[in-house]
Amino acid sequence: MNRRILQIICCLCLVFSRYAFAQDNLSALIPMPNKVSTGSKAPLVLSGDKVACYIQVDSLQFELETVSSLFQKRFGLKIEQTSTSSDAQVRLLIDKSLKKNDHYKLSVNDKRLEIKGASAAAVFYGLMTLDQVLAGDVCATKQRTISAIEIDDCPRFGYRALMLDPARNFLPVNELKFYIDQMVKYKFNVLQLHLSDDQGWSIWIETYPKLAGSRFYTKQDIQELVEYAEKRHVQVIPEIDVPGHTVSLLAKYPDMACIHQREAEKIIGKTGHMMLCAGNEEVYVMMDDIIREVAGMFKSPLMHLGGDEADIPKNWAKCDLCRLLMKKKNYTEPAQLMIPFFENILASVRKYGKKPILWFELNNEYPPADDYLFPYPKDVVLVSWRGGMTPTGLDLSAERGHNVIMAPGEHCYYDYPQYKGDLPEYNNWGMPMTTLERAYRLDPGYGRPLAKQHHIWGVMGALWGEAVIDINRATYMSFPRAFALAEAGWTQMENRSWESFKKRVLPNVNELMKAGVSVRVPFEIAR
Repeated sequence: MNRRILQIICCLCLVFSRYAFAQDNLSALIPMPNKVSTGSKAPLVLSGDKVACYIQVDSLQFELETVSSLFQKRFGLKIEQTSTSSDAQVRLLIDKSLKKNDHYKLSVNDKRLEIKGASAAAVFYGLMTLDQVLAGDVCATKQRTISAIEIDDCPRFGYRALMLDPARNFLPVNELKFYIDQMVKYKFNVLQLHLSDDQGWSIWIETYPKLAGSRFYTKQDIQELVEYAEKRHVQVIPEIDVPGHTVSLLAKYPDMACIHQREAEKIIGKTGHMMLCAGNEEVYVMMDDIIREVAGMFKSPLMHLGGDEADIPKNWAKCDLCRLLMKKKNYTEPAQLMIPFFENILASVRKYGKKPILWFELNNEYPPADDYLFPYPKDVVLVSWRGGMTPTGLDLSAERGHNVIMAPGEHCYYDYPQYKGDLPEYNNWGMPMTTLERAYRLDPGYGRPLAKQHHIWGVMGALWGEAVIDINRATYMSFPRAFALAEAGWTQMENRSWESFKKRVLPNVNELMKAGVSVRVPFEIAR
């Protein structure tokens, strides 16, 4: 009886706290599921100190571990596996009738909790939703009950990514694992690693040992990270950025630069605007070796090769070797050299079993633009990133048959400040603000008819690393804006609402803080 009274008092304190939003089983759901039904049916009551759980197939072993951890955290109860489905209060099942890979159904009634998924990943996402149900419905959870609910849910887009930049500021493997642990709570399934740039080269290449800086990932590091991510249904995609953003390479191997740049001073961290030489065959031999080694370390079928912000006028336009190649190809513009450059680079990518991704560049850096920078091969997936250019790029890619990932800078660049006067406090070149509301206002389809959205793979939030000194800064800049992106990537537009989202943010901020995650508290949304 005393315990029951304490539970009631605890719940009343939570409900009436002036800092708390409404507490129910929908109040902490991010991303919002696409179909939810609640009612007045009796809850599932968990009695005793153990709960029986049935998993249909051995491939759900990690999901069993996940539900065990979840029940220990929320209820202080142990999960005990049973081989008999009828004896279980918790059932995790694979349902092949669910056709989309991430589709799951979560059902709670007075008899049992059941999660069915089209795949192990889908069951895992169902568990992430369950965790948020329990976090939001504090009173029921404190009483070791789960309110009745039915959720039938699958994502708007299959590709839901975040990007980190260890080339500029190195992030050790354990910190990357910590970041993965947070992103999967919100159903992200891709982590892109920007491994090379002017400021550094963060992966060991056996053929070119001088490339790596003082801190780098070994092959063993990458294997450990990839296996950790794979268990959590995250693919890790490597990015080696070429032909620009290559000062760290050219400082060690200057003969790979254009002829007039070979003797120029190259200070890693200060020098910029240099490129690999398009007319030097040795560049393609080197890149083939690098791509071979990197492709062999990562299980993802995808590999990103950059292709952005190439300062062609200062490099290829002034290089004798590049001019010679232009003459041979009957080109009239130096930018056309991107065609043979990427013919060579992407041939290596394909040879080693990967599908290429490139940053999406148009024929102008700012509006207006009306064409690609160069004709991208049909198998290239393009990442739309330049602020203000996304609608044009979206329409062009639809017309020309290219798949596209939406990462528009005005919504998805998380190195930008979240609020006036907020971080970053250095390397801020006059960045625009990307507030939480602005991040949330992203519609990846930009209001286009559904028939013109089929080529959209999904979304990505990019966290460039100039001012990201450690993982605490990375999570602070990511969250809660990544909540907004999670909902943009998962939830259909008709099920999204800024007013609803604002109420669901703070319980999740609280959950991350309790897990030791550095996160920005968006006080302004409560005003």
